[in-house]
Amino acid sequence: MATALDSPLLEVPEQKRKIPIRDLGLTIAGTNLEPILTEFERELVQVGIQKIKPRFYLSTEWGVPYDTLAIAIPFYLARPDLTQLQAEQACHVEGGNGAKDILRYLRHEMGHVINYAHRLHETKEWVERFGSMDRPYLEEYHPRPFSREYVHHLPGWYAQKHPDEDWAETFAVWMTPGKDYRTEYAKWPGALRKLEYCERVMKELLEREPVTTSTELDDDVASLTMSLEQFYGATPPRDGASHDGAKVVELDAMLRTVFADAGPGNVRLAASDLIRKAERDLPGSVFQWTGHLPERTKNLMDDLASRADTLELTYDIEEEIRLAIALTSLVTTLAMNWVQSGRYVL
Repeated sequence: MATALDSPLLEVPEQKRKIPIRDLGLTIAGTNLEPILTEFERELVQVGIQKIKPRFYLSTEWGVPYDTLAIAIPFYLARPDLTQLQAEQACHVEGGNGAKDILRYLRHEMGHVINYAHRLHETKEWVERFGSMDRPYLEEYHPRPFSREYVHHLPGWYAQKHPDEDWAETFAVWMTPGKDYRTEYAKWPGALRKLEYCERVMKELLEREPVTTSTELDDDVASLTMSLEQFYGATPPRDGASHDGAKVVELDAMLRTVFADAGPGNVRLAASDLIRKAERDLPGSVFQWTGHLPERTKNLMDDLASRADTLELTYDIEEEIRLAIALTSLVTTLAMNWVQSGRYVL
């Protein structure tokens, strides 16, 4: 199925980038999101969830305001041109790979809804299995890839971020149509125990009325006074290679190793061009398997491109595929270093 990212390049006019987002006329009705939400509601019925009706709305990012039944969907998924702008600016679109991807995120967010609706996080057994909700919620987390204590649903080993996310990911796996979690997680005892708990608890809750019924919205798109220009300008502090105390000499040596042969070639291009070309897709892939945030990877690659320009590195166009693989390996290794130690160069 084609997605907005597969469409011909759609530009958001410059004047549209300067007006408040609330004035862009964004709604769920009449967009590609509408049939996806209808399908999601069918999934809820199929697993027996009929007492809880989540409220869907557009906001700045995926989420469920604490202690509500409201699911926020990123506004940029409502229009193909905004989806492409998000990809261009952030190098990562959560839900950007079509209906299946959006449904994946919806199942995760529904896990939060169930948690808050029935106050599961206040029960002793939930805390014993997932941990305390009082644990600090940090954007920066250091996952252990392929840990068998957690399910793997969203990219970046997201279940390891916080107990609330651990539950939401577990619920999402349980809810996914056609998934045989007992077979898939047969050799992951910690994750399997959580899934079995989820199945048992859901059977107990299906006929209960929710304790929480609020559908209060947070950062509803209709209230967003910032413009697209401001939204994408509000980037986090840079943490690229030259901003975390990394040793530039070592990074230069790595780049020279990747782009080693600067001898005569048929057509030589700037190494920085290849690095920037990879920026569109690589940050999302690196995040999926390492947990290194896409914006960090983008900053890292910007710094590598800058160093490549300073070093005047070039490459033979006939070697592009091999060098793209080598570059991917380098960036992934640096990302893993950061996730494990907080430094790119050890």
